[in-house]
Amino acid sequence: MSELETRELEYFLAVADELHFGRAAIRLSIAQPALSKAVRRIETRLGVALFVRSSRHVELTAAGLALQEHGRHALNAVGAAVRHAQNAGSSQAHLRLVLKPGGDGGLLSGLIAAYAAHPGARPVDILFSGPTDRADFLLDGRADVGLLFAPFDPLDGLAYERLYTEDRVLIVPAAHRLAGRAPVRLADLVGEPLPQWNDASSEEGAGVQVGDVVQMLHMISADRMIGVLPRSLVPVLPPGLVRVPITDAAPSHLVLAWNAQDSRPLVASFVAAALTLRPSHAPHA
Repeated sequence: MSELETRELEYFLAVADELHFGRAAIRLSIAQPALSKAVRRIETRLGVALFVRSSRHVELTAAGLALQEHGRHALNAVGAAVRHAQNAGSSQAHLRLVLKPGGDGGLLSGLIAAYAAHPGARPVDILFSGPTDRADFLLDGRADVGLLFAPFDPLDGLAYERLYTEDRVLIVPAAHRLAGRAPVRLADLVGEPLPQWNDASSEEGAGVQVGDVVQMLHMISADRMIGVLPRSLVPVLPPGLVRVPITDAAPSHLVLAWNAQDSRPLVASFVAAALTLRPSHAPHA
């Protein structure tokens, strides 16, 4: 971090994310000329061009792409260090658990109860994330531990323990051509509209954008798409939808994850409590 200050990294990453100096300046609440000058100063200091600019277009260079990837990790690490220092200095710090709504596989109450029985257990704050950003919560220190689904959530930079493994199922309207078939194969889904989760392409393909499971189920009910989900995320289906087994879909793993650099007893105690409850399969399966 000797070459760049944290604020300069924030400026660069805003432009890299937006690929537009005006929008980045609004996001940062600074004047656009000041932002442009700051980016030019960064490029001069590093000795490389980070952006290709024209009157209508801003694009990252190879050097810019590298700084975007590694700079984001560095900024997350700084944020996490600050939050961990603040928590370590407080004897009343809460443990923060992040998960997606409904994404606990029926284990949440048991996890919290098991942790509460440990000596020195802290109060647990439950944080709900979007469909794809739980890893970010852990990497930047907004959460201490999280429930993630592998292989769908990124686990880079995280340590984790698998809590259970379950199958994935196809969700379709009752009148769909695949509704009466049991089971189906992934090849049977070719050509079908599949969801796209908040700009992240789904494993089998991209389609109508959705923000959560509830929205996806509404779109399936409207015959706008079909969906493939871990079984525990859909223990009860709305009327008119059916669940169909898929023989060759990769299994889903619910994992308890935390920042790999976080060795605090606060986290280790929660992980130990979770492992005492680890079932061999999903409660809803």
